[in-house]
Amino acid sequence: MTSYRRASVRELTSAAYELGSGVVEGRLRRSPEDGRWMIGEVRLNEWLAQYDGLEVALTISSLEDDRPMPPKVCRTCGAEYRGVECPRCREARIRLRGR
Repeated sequence: MTSYRRASVRELTSAAYELGSGVVEGRLRRSPEDGRWMIGEVRLNEWLAQYDGLEVALTISSLEDDRPMPPKVCRTCGAEYRGVECPRCREARIRLRGR
């Protein structure tokens, strides 16, 4: 996996944590005992039960995806970049706002 893609997935995961969203990380597999889907040692049926009846958005990103990320053009400064946000604007925002 390209480092840009891996970093972008990690940023997405961090944002979900900050929102107080449910996040499960690990290898997706089927349990040989009962055929249930699991991520790591978490049984997905049981984990998803806590959201029963709620409107949700489910996002799955593979950390082993080797596709290159296409470059983007920043709508603010016009710089070409890869990843979630423009690093040039991010640095300026941190410098000017202290974040």
